[in-house]
Amino acid sequence: MAAILEDGKLRLSGYVGDYYYDDGFTSGDVILALAEIEDDAELDVYINSPGGIATEGAAIHALLVGRPGVTNIVVEGIAASAASLIAMAGETITMSAGAVMMIHDPSGMTWGTSEDHSKTIQGLEALATAYARVYASKSGKSAEDCRAIMKAERWFTPDQAVEEGFAHATTEKKASAVAAFDYRIYAHAPQALKTLASKKNWSLSPTDPAATPPPKVQEKEPPMATDNTPAALSAADLDKAKAEAAIDATKAMAASAASIVDLCVAAGVPAMASALITEGVTLEQAKARVDNTKDIRAAVDLARKSYPKIEANAADAFIAAGLTMDQVRAKLFEQITAAQSPEITAAHQAAGSAASDAQSEAEKVVAAYRGQNTSKRSA
Repeated sequence: MAAILEDGKLRLSGYVGDYYYDDGFTSGDVILALAEIEDDAELDVYINSPGGIATEGAAIHALLVGRPGVTNIVVEGIAASAASLIAMAGETITMSAGAVMMIHDPSGMTWGTSEDHSKTIQGLEALATAYARVYASKSGKSAEDCRAIMKAERWFTPDQAVEEGFAHATTEKKASAVAAFDYRIYAHAPQALKTLASKKNWSLSPTDPAATPPPKVQEKEPPMATDNTPAALSAADLDKAKAEAAIDATKAMAASAASIVDLCVAAGVPAMASALITEGVTLEQAKARVDNTKDIRAAVDLARKSYPKIEANAADAFIAAGLTMDQVRAKLFEQITAAQSPEITAAHQAAGSAASDAQSEAEKVVAAYRGQNTSKRSA
């Protein structure tokens, strides 16, 4: 675990997620750390991470954004990939002098059929969309512009990060040493980082006997208890109970972004994941919304049978927007009304034209009749 809370400061270092190295940090680690401080307390979070699992980064970002208290972020060393998304949770984001930030598209691997690969692509697109919206919200750029930056894999110096809107300030404080990671896997990583990874022999493979694991982060030893401090022990027990209760409550309320993505991909609606994650719904709420997708598709199919002018992809658009069934019914009513309006107008116009023609014919008949009567009288 490399999520250390000390003196009101939370330090997140190493890999995002529990995968390659033992010194990574997960959303579970962050939940445990946040349970030890008051919800409305101001919190400074120091990040030094090369990134990791995209869904874990999204979950940690959601946890920090959801805090009632102010959260400030300081990038020490590096905030790359998923770690850069976590950094966007800061009310203020400060880049240490010499630190770097990297933003790129999420990636993944699949073993299986073409259908399996297609689901992976859909899931990655949903994650990329969610990431782009977060970057856009913080920087003031459009989601499309942020997605372009992600696809290009951009590396930012402190000044560049501030200029592009991904940070608010820099500091002259010397940056910490960058986190141990094989930066050679990134297409556009600075050559200095690639050289450092090669020199230190940082490898992604945990089975490589020559690989140098990242240095362990040692937690501060707790103060030794004494027999003459029963009040302190009682307070400690109380704090422990409070922390455990807070952890249970947080776990019950917070939905894992990874679980929501998996749920949406399995249901065949990966585009829905980004809307659910952005809304911050619980996993149970996400399941209910995903179950509603069948009802949404059925409602749209039924409406299109009567009114084919409704877009064929309307159901997909409703699902991606995260609409409820009541909202879908309202939208369909609007579209049906709009589809009917031209027909009603045309019918009215046709009726009006026919009436005008009939009136004209009637006038001709009356005029002819009058002419005949006048001729008879003259004779």
